[in-house]
Amino acid sequence: MQEITLTTPTNRLKGTLPKVGIRPTIDGRRKGVRESLEEQTLSMAKSAASLITKKIKHSNGMPVECVISDTCIGGISESTKADEKFEKEGVDVTLTVTPSWCYGSETMDMHPIRPKAIWGFNGTERPGAVYLSAVLAAHNQKGIPAFGIYGKDVQDKDDTEIPEDIEEKILQFVKAGLAVATMQGKSYLSIGGVSMGIAGSMINPDFFEDYLAMRVEYVDMTEFIRRIEEEIYDKEEYQKAIKWVKKYCKEGPDNNPENIQKSREEKNRDWEMVVKMTIIARDLMIGNPKLAKLGFKEEALGHNAIAAGFQGQRHWTDHFPNGDFMETILNSSFDWNGIRAPFIFATENDSLNAVSMLFGNLLTNTAQLFCDVRTYWSPDAVKRVTGHKLSGISENGFIHLINSGSACLDWTGEQNIDGKPAIKPYWDITPEEVEKCLDSTLFRPAILEYFRGGGSSTNFLTKGGMPVTMSRINLIKGLGPALQIAEGYIVDIPKDINDILNKRTDPTWPTTWFVPNLTGRGAFKDVYSVMNSWGANHGAVSYGHIGAKLITLASMLRIPVYMHNVSEDKIFRPSAWNAFGTKDLEGADFRACKNYGPLYR
Repeated sequence: MQEITLTTPTNRLKGTLPKVGIRPTIDGRRKGVRESLEEQTLSMAKSAASLITKKIKHSNGMPVECVISDTCIGGISESTKADEKFEKEGVDVTLTVTPSWCYGSETMDMHPIRPKAIWGFNGTERPGAVYLSAVLAAHNQKGIPAFGIYGKDVQDKDDTEIPEDIEEKILQFVKAGLAVATMQGKSYLSIGGVSMGIAGSMINPDFFEDYLAMRVEYVDMTEFIRRIEEEIYDKEEYQKAIKWVKKYCKEGPDNNPENIQKSREEKNRDWEMVVKMTIIARDLMIGNPKLAKLGFKEEALGHNAIAAGFQGQRHWTDHFPNGDFMETILNSSFDWNGIRAPFIFATENDSLNAVSMLFGNLLTNTAQLFCDVRTYWSPDAVKRVTGHKLSGISENGFIHLINSGSACLDWTGEQNIDGKPAIKPYWDITPEEVEKCLDSTLFRPAILEYFRGGGSSTNFLTKGGMPVTMSRINLIKGLGPALQIAEGYIVDIPKDINDILNKRTDPTWPTTWFVPNLTGRGAFKDVYSVMNSWGANHGAVSYGHIGAKLITLASMLRIPVYMHNVSEDKIFRPSAWNAFGTKDLEGADFRACKNYGPLYR
């Protein structure tokens, strides 16, 4: 398995990784009060920093750094010094901690953009809860939203343990805050233009700039031809890649009529081209210093793209091999260079699905599934077509997730956690799991009716049993971006049913059977309503039930969530959101986001 090794974590994008600033605030009164609190306050700060560095990594696998203020913050002077240090150190997220009363407006974090939270210690001696309430009121009055963290149970003043409920909120806040900061200054690379009239590929730069602090970069698809013909790629890597592909990527049966099938020679040329396309697309996103050595210094720089999309259909695919292999490999957690962080690369240049995938990746560190939200299969329809009665978790029907493109190989389900199918951060994936993912996949000649230029489609069946979250950002005229979320499970269905249903769409594409968790209300009253309420033809699927994390992230960016099945007790938003209504949390979210507007406008 020499070709499958774990790569060293690295920051492959320009710009430093964001850090977390810890602000220990304190009652500034000297001659007894402050002195009695210094040790406890600093202990809280160190405990929080230790928790964060132990439990959180950046999505690229690199460690998260915490920066603690040089002194406790008892007033404006020390608050200013902390800000100066944070600016020099590259802090983009702050957590204020205190066991006591402090002077609110003098010690608060006044930075207008960076995500911020306050942990007020639940104790009885000098309760931090009083300060927490006061400083959150100041944040709300000044229009600088902050998250409040307050434990359910009273602790003793010498207790240095972080309770489970506090730990959960700190980690949820920090991970979402780092996601916000990580996107700043990066780009979405649009390779091509609008694909088949799909709205998500009508790139809206205002959305990226105002809500994500990202820019949009544009490259015509002819850039692939230029770089292939002028050999603007690493030819040594290409030889390595072709060798790897021949060894691990199995070509499946050709479903095209024999009289129009491509010859073996033509298929071999397609393989050569799609491998080159994969290398070139990556170089377009993040650059490649080896190109400078070949005399291509401009091309070596890349576009600093944290996400990208490929138009493909139809201006490309009517003549050239499709982008399915490229999209699949880039989105996977491994390639010929080893096990590495996945890229975010959208089929049909659907930038909104790319952002949804990016959110999931930054929150979970795992590879994301791009899919068509293709078909709702009711129990009656399944019975009529297959003669089989659905039972168990599938008894109310399921949704067929299928797409020829960015179905990354992680989503075969051949990785495992505690013996169960899972999607893992790349640094936890073993070479044996990589081989299983590859062995469970066929690369089948593309259906020429769809893809006249040929190429190959990724074909596998996702293993059931995995908890997942499907999400999607949609742009609504007059409203702006809005996020929808559906937590649920990937399910197994009997092979004979799978075969019958799959053949009704395209048996050469990857299939994932999804059952959302139902609440009996609204869009989640039944599986049909979930499908009927979905806002676009595409969805992004992430491993785990991460709806609450997505809601926290969306609130930081001022993106309302209009459809979700996350229980209310898990929802964690800035304190100010309570002022917009506590009974109808969805409505309050919309009102708050409208009031504060896009984070970067």
